Amino acid sequence: MAPSLKSLVSFHLAILVLMQAQGKATAACSDCFVQSRAAYYPNSDENGTEIGACGFGSFGATINGGDVSAASELYRNGVGCGACYQVRCTNSAYCSDKGVTIVITDQGSSDRTDFILSKRAFGRMAQTTDGANSLWSLGVVDIQYRRVSCSYPNKNITIKIDENSNHPNYFGFVIWYQQGKKDITAVQLCETQNFVCKLLERSYGAVWTTTTPPSGPLQIRMLFSDDDGDETWLVPLNNIPQDWKAGQTYDTGVQIN
Repeated sequence: MAPSLKSLVSFHLAILVLMQAQGKATAACSDCFVQSRAAYYPNSDENGTEIGACGFGSFGATINGGDVSAASELYRNGVGCGACYQVRCTNSAYCSDKGVTIVITDQGSSDRTDFILSKRAFGRMAQTTDGANSLWSLGVVDIQYRRVSCSYPNKNITIKIDENSNHPNYFGFVIWYQQGKKDITAVQLCETQNFVCKLLERSYGAVWTTTTPPSGPLQIRMLFSDDDGDETWLVPLNNIPQDWKAGQTYDTGVQIN
């Protein structure tokens, strides 16, 4: 017997509801935890390294109170630099439910890990001091992680000029205090006098460079992107002065959620 019109309509409605439910579940899973493993920097002090592949220098060892990490796949050729993740170990005998929030400042992997945490961050996944000692003795542990928003209260996005920068031959900088949950995927360097902008190259990590820096006050515009295709150009309130100095930092005057 052929199906009735009513049964066909009911069937298609059920399929539509199921697809909508699956779509909601997929969207919600941007906040889901991923199973992995983590180690910590051997023979290190409490903080991270000052020579990380993101180009942060000594800032990369102490940002976020020293709760930092190297990443393997999540480094993403430098796009992952500055991203924040909640990382928690899974052994209930030692580990807290909250875990620790870390910032990616370096690239590296060890024994099938996604993260190599600073010693401080690795220990902060534990419930107690004794638990931290137990985690350190293990060296590598099973974890869960998820991307979270970076937050630096009372800090604006800041530009650190590369120490080797010199006009008119080379201009490089690294971006500090990247906020929110999006990636910086492109950067424009603009002349503020005639409003001509040029796209810069990502030299490595979070370092952006040009061999033909323009004259005059400069404006650095950053494109923030997420996995859903949402993109936002951030225009700083403050420009880099005409007499910029290599090694100096300049406050953009803006934050992003």
